[in-house]
Amino acid sequence: MSLFFSKPSSDHIPMTSGIYNQFAEKHNFAKPNDSRALHLMTKCAQTVMQELEDIVIAYGQSDEYSFVFKRKSNWFKRRASKFMTLVVSQFASSYVFYWRNYFGDQPLLYPPGFDGRVVVYPTNQTLKDYLSWRQADCHINNLYNTVFWALVQQSGLTPVQAQRRLQGTVTADKNEILFSEFNINYNNEPVMYRKGTVLLWQKVDEVMTKEVKLPAEVEGEQKVVTRTRMKPAPLHCDVIGDAFWKEHPEILDEDS
Repeated sequence: MSLFFSKPSSDHIPMTSGIYNQFAEKHNFAKPNDSRALHLMTKCAQTVMQELEDIVIAYGQSDEYSFVFKRKSNWFKRRASKFMTLVVSQFASSYVFYWRNYFGDQPLLYPPGFDGRVVVYPTNQTLKDYLSWRQADCHINNLYNTVFWALVQQSGLTPVQAQRRLQGTVTADKNEILFSEFNINYNNEPVMYRKGTVLLWQKVDEVMTKEVKLPAEVEGEQKVVTRTRMKPAPLHCDVIGDAFWKEHPEILDEDS
């Protein structure tokens, strides 16, 4: 399977360091999570999937998205450069095109840049391990950032002080700080923040108005009709355990 992931290339610094990348800083993204930015990323990923229907699953968290192509896909004769350039260009143009849908009148100050890479994984297990790692990374980073920004925004610590406070802490320590000092149960935080977003092809019913004409009619009658289409739908679920893969065996189908 071919895999591609896309993320902003503008001075990107892992959020576990407590520092937002330059693009997020300039556009005043909410901390620790900006739902507008996350939904925009997902919209861009959906647009990519609709353009390249050989993508069987995508996974996104924070400022990155991974796209998995069918094992037997022969798009562009499997040239990695073609996969990369089309996905990156489609993703970046969609980000600019849909910006106002999510940020309203907040201006886009400069064009975003995205980078990516193409990786061929030899087995289904390797692919599952990769996606599991990305979701585990989502949890680790989000837990850190949730505690970090609570210390900064609610306790008044400086970023350096918050980093020092969290140095050497483990998951249980961070959960305890959130609960005892801020009355936050991390398990009640939005699942999109904790687990990221999975995009899968699903049947979606679309309701639309259609003009129906009988043979002798000059003007037709407006009727509401429902049409079923396959669309990439967002899910916020666990991909680390076996349950997800048993529920969606088509993702790893040898014939796909």
